[in-house]
Amino acid sequence: MSEYICNDCPRRCGVVRSQYYTPHAPMAGYCHTSLQPVVARAALHFWEEPCISGTRGSGTVFFTSCNLRCCFCQNASISTGGTGIPITVKRLREIYGELIAQGAHNINLVTPTPYTWAVRQSLEQPLPVPVVYNCGGYEAPETIDALRGKVQIYLPDLKYMDSALAKRYSGAADYPQAAAEAILRMYDQVGPYELDDDGILQKGVIIRHLILPGCVENTKAVIDWVRSHFADGQVLFSLMRQYVPCGKAADYPEIDRFLTDEEYDEAEQYLFDSGIEDGFVQEKDSASETFIPSFCGEGVLKSKKI
Repeated sequence: MSEYICNDCPRRCGVVRSQYYTPHAPMAGYCHTSLQPVVARAALHFWEEPCISGTRGSGTVFFTSCNLRCCFCQNASISTGGTGIPITVKRLREIYGELIAQGAHNINLVTPTPYTWAVRQSLEQPLPVPVVYNCGGYEAPETIDALRGKVQIYLPDLKYMDSALAKRYSGAADYPQAAAEAILRMYDQVGPYELDDDGILQKGVIIRHLILPGCVENTKAVIDWVRSHFADGQVLFSLMRQYVPCGKAADYPEIDRFLTDEEYDEAEQYLFDSGIEDGFVQEKDSASETFIPSFCGEGVLKSKKI
């Protein structure tokens, strides 16, 4: 490859992406990373939705960097902090095999958008388990199209239907339109969700929404959009209560707090009244820093034989 001009997400930076990662050095584009995959953790993960984690865990690969960089990100040390280890595409493929050997129900790629070129290369040969594309929802249509046949499960956020909130907290005023188009494209690609006999998702779309403090009306708008675009049995919807003030939330006083019981009860009741029945809600104790993984490089480098 001589050069790679990146327009892989709706920001369409149009920059020439470096092929190799240079730690602690400025890199071009909004995501400030290379084409070379940079990974902070690769391990079995048990804190996803039950149909993803199952009993054996989801084989989760946490990538460094993000094309959204939300101010409240719970994974700020990797989304904006640069924590991670550069690896080759070959090593990325090996990681998939190691996680599958440990019993993973699927391979779960977390914030893969900055590395879609490497992800596509790593998935040239099909895996024996489903691949989960776990993203912030801010995706370019062409990127989703390029993943056809390589990804079986899409796990996007639908963070905002309010452009002002999207601009303030994620620097992406066009997020509602971009995410809506991307999610519809994801569904057109993989179709209605399918579970196996053990309740493990084999293909489909799970739309996630994290309720933000003081933003229940935004949550209601998200629920309305899902209800108006999908019928029963088509997608799963996950209403998330796990908000913890992280990242730069302290710079935004209105969200520098936990969700109140009243806010969650209002959002949950609105979901129940909407008629959406396929999906998940969270318990109050999900809002805890104990559920934030340690990005210590576990599983990233190949173990040496003694």
